[in-house]
Amino acid sequence: MEWFTAPGYWLSRLVLQRALAGVYLIAFLSAALQFRALIGERGMLPVSRFVAYAPLRRTPSVFHFHYSDRFFAAWAWGGALLAAAVVAGAADAVPLGAAMAMWALLWVLYLSIVNVGQTWYSFGWESLLLEAGFLAVFLGNARTDPPVLVLWLLRWLLFRVEFGAGLIKMRGDACWRDLTCLYYHHETQPMPGPLSWFFHRLPRPLHRVETGANHVAQLIVPFGLFTPQPFASVAAGLIIVTQLWLVASGNFAWLNWLTIVLAFAAVDGSAMAELFSLPGHTPLAGAPVWYEVLVLAVTALVAVLSWWPVRNLLSSHQRMNMSFNALHLVNTYGAFGSINRSRFEVVVEGTDEETLSSGTVWREYGFRGKPGDPRRLPRQFAPYHLRLDWLMWFAGISPGYAREWFGPFVERLLTGDRATLRLLRHNPFPAAPPTHVRARLYLYRFTTWRELRETGAWWHRTLAGEFLPPTRLAERPS
Repeated sequence: MEWFTAPGYWLSRLVLQRALAGVYLIAFLSAALQFRALIGERGMLPVSRFVAYAPLRRTPSVFHFHYSDRFFAAWAWGGALLAAAVVAGAADAVPLGAAMAMWALLWVLYLSIVNVGQTWYSFGWESLLLEAGFLAVFLGNARTDPPVLVLWLLRWLLFRVEFGAGLIKMRGDACWRDLTCLYYHHETQPMPGPLSWFFHRLPRPLHRVETGANHVAQLIVPFGLFTPQPFASVAAGLIIVTQLWLVASGNFAWLNWLTIVLAFAAVDGSAMAELFSLPGHTPLAGAPVWYEVLVLAVTALVAVLSWWPVRNLLSSHQRMNMSFNALHLVNTYGAFGSINRSRFEVVVEGTDEETLSSGTVWREYGFRGKPGDPRRLPRQFAPYHLRLDWLMWFAGISPGYAREWFGPFVERLLTGDRATLRLLRHNPFPAAPPTHVRARLYLYRFTTWRELRETGAWWHRTLAGEFLPPTRLAERPS
């Protein structure tokens, strides 16, 4: 079938696959370095407890059959090694079938982690990585030209990411419609970056322009992905520029980077190669029949499964970041349907004093990414995902978001759990665990230019109340 392949997209596929493998690598590293405290045998939400009541058919994962911290570590590090190999070009150095097996293994490895990750893995970019990773299985390698149908499926995925996010905004918070949401967003987003303070201090008319441009990028531009070249490349370029703006303004794990990666499915690879003076590409021999059959079958599968996200997009009760099946295929996406006007942060403190009094000295734990010390400039961590820091943002919105894990977190601070302390930037009790831990709720806001010059502080904070009263370990019976 001559129409089956698109030789002109060879460079687009190369960039897309290597970058997607890079995102996989970061995801596996995030899992390997954080799992013990979050979902490990002694973690806050242990996998072993979860799989005891979660049905296998709803959460397919190898960890239903066996779990130990050592096994999980081997699983995650194995995924990281395989992803690194694909980044280095291993999938292009083997026959087509072997390359597809490598991509399929990456997908299975990460699916097993996500499906037991519980609230720590409840973010839309987990499903986005799995859906993109599944489609990459059928994108081929250097032994065959890129299949047209898979390129279109990747564009369809990107369309749902962008258009879904645009619709949820217009149907959600009124500030998106009156163009004022960015008066607050840079300050109240989950994890500000080093430039977020400066974005927040842009003139308000420019914030309105930002918001309007975002609506154009998410509600109009995505339709251009399905137009002929060079218009599809222009649409992809506009999406990439918009996502880079978001990368500069905050930390959203790999959501923005993966969206950029998907945009290359619409970029004219031949034009890109000519732009960078790369050698031309000679069309390859026709794809094997078995491969063509598989691609046609997957296209039909995605078409059928698209019924649910399309129905969701058209619904006035649109839901965002939802999977309709346990394999996280053909999902619905969206972000920031509502915007917080104020930022509340949970500040966790401890003391080593046995008896509490009005003069008790409390010392603050420092987190890597979430705001704490007002004088500390927010750091850039994305595309790496600091899962505890993100959940702490939700805790500041409502204690209900932290009900299942905050108590175990405090307990691990009181026992000096090493895995938990490694998730933090600063442990004020290096010699021995504290006797008591408490949590207080503070209202944070970015300082003004004048306050920054006079105090050197990026944040101003005001005590708003108590989140958790002083707590100590229960006395064990003798």
